[in-house]
Amino acid sequence: MNHQEGTFKGVRNANIYYQSWLPEGKPKAVLLIVHGIAEHSGRYMNVVNHFVPLGYAAYSLDHIGHGKSEGQRVFVERFEDFTDTLKIYFDMVRQWQPGKPIFLVGHSMGGLIGARYLLDHQSELAGAVLSGPAIKISGNISPALVAMSKLISALAPRMGLVGLSADGICRDPAVVQAYVKDPLVYTGKTTARLGSEMLKAAQQVLAGAATVKLPILIVQGGADQLLDPAGAKALYGAVASADKTLKIYDGYYHEVFNDPGHEVVLGEVAAWVDGHVGA
Repeated sequence: MNHQEGTFKGVRNANIYYQSWLPEGKPKAVLLIVHGIAEHSGRYMNVVNHFVPLGYAAYSLDHIGHGKSEGQRVFVERFEDFTDTLKIYFDMVRQWQPGKPIFLVGHSMGGLIGARYLLDHQSELAGAVLSGPAIKISGNISPALVAMSKLISALAPRMGLVGLSADGICRDPAVVQAYVKDPLVYTGKTTARLGSEMLKAAQQVLAGAATVKLPILIVQGGADQLLDPAGAKALYGAVASADKTLKIYDGYYHEVFNDPGHEVVLGEVAAWVDGHVGA
């Protein structure tokens, strides 16, 4: 496969890193991969290595404040900074791959970004795959802290509030170890502003989900330690798509694309996407 990388100007004039993986010959369709909180686009090689040999092109960016992109780590002024930057990148991808169907693939916070993006831009996409979308937080986070997040966001937006448990991402110790040692992964606490903006975006998504009518596949780890699987179920119930599918993988942790048995997940996602190319 052919790997390319570069930067472009996103919101707030930030330099945003992107990369792509192209098959030999012309791709039959495009995956636009949207990564999760504190991580980066390079952690999706299982997806890339599964899809590119099947004839797909894969494109991804590092969000502002993440990976190789500029910005304070895991901080955002407003959630639309993610979706507006994604739109800039989408338009670039569409220029590079004119006429090709584009499928959005978003994981975790990337699933939330993707879902929020659909409210404004679904007509441009052939379909969406949302993995463990950040719609409902785990019960491990204090309700009092959630209630205070809006106030803290206003008074001390850059304050770190909650950290992710690396052990909760995956049942494979090697994946967890690689995550912890990855210099592009941020292992500190999420800022108050980002946490507050994510909660607000989740509310917006559920409130507007009845306007979402494109083909959509939601995949969710049944034993997710980081996000409540009830969020994926709520989103599935709220979207108005006639063509919608929810797959819960029993025993899987948060990162179903990396968890043991991810080959099953990727095979089923590929079958779904294949079935919608040219539909």
